[in-house]
Order: sequence, then structure tokens, then C-alpha cells
Amino acid sequence: MDSTEMRRRAQAARVARLATVDAGGRPHIVPICFVLVDETLYFAIDAKPKSTTNLKRLRNIAGKPNVSILIDHYENDWSRLWWVRLDGSARIVTADVEIERAMDLLVQRYAQYRATRPPGPVVAVEIDSMSGWSAA
Repeated sequence: MDSTEMRRRAQAARVARLATVDAGGRPHIVPICFVLVDETLYFAIDAKPKSTTNLKRLRNIAGKPNVSILIDHYENDWSRLWWVRLDGSARIVTADVEIERAMDLLVQRYAQYRATRPPGPVVAVEIDSMSGWSAA
């Protein structure tokens, strides 16, 4: 699968999995809603109930910003399987202009965010590499 096809599939997907590493080297993975803009992926902490606002994914990013994001497709017809992995450096966005731009893009992409705009924070992942596989 070439980079154009990987990007097309990634942009069409509705959910991804964010993998971070904590200070002890233990992996942590969570699903995210996202938007891909050029070489940056954005996601926001949304209003779904969470057990704490001190989220492990944000602590992990602050301590070790290297992350992986997996976007995949599964179905019983294994000839249609594919995955795309984005590796990069994550940061919590602090510039108001970038926060608003990312939030606006996320709100356009997800109807649920139009109903309840995410409170944030917003995270940007600067993509260093993209790899993928497709059965077809």
C-alpha cells in the first residue's frame, strides 16, 4: 500500500488507537477520535465520562512524547484487512489559534462533537513516519 492510499484510509477512518509509554516503560493504549491535517494528527479530550481529569495519556505525552497511532480495518473477509501506523511526537497544544482550528476540524468531522464540543485539551501529533499493510 503506497503512502497516498495509507493517508486516504487513515483520513476515512472514524477511530484510531493511541499508544503512549509511561515513565516506567509500560505501554498504554486508548481509542481516539481524530482529524488528520497534512503531517499533523489532532485529537481532543472529550466530554465522555472519565474516572479522572488527570489522564494517563496526557501524563505520558508530557514525559515521553513519542507515540504510535494505529488505524485499522477488520472484517471476517480477511482479504479486506488493512492497517496504518503513524509514528510521531505528541504535544499538548497551547496556542489558542491552533486549539480553535483543531477543535473546529474535529467538530466538522464528528456529529457528537457538534452536540458537545470537547473541553480539551487538544493534542497534536507531528507525524514522522507512516507504515501500513493491506491484504488486497
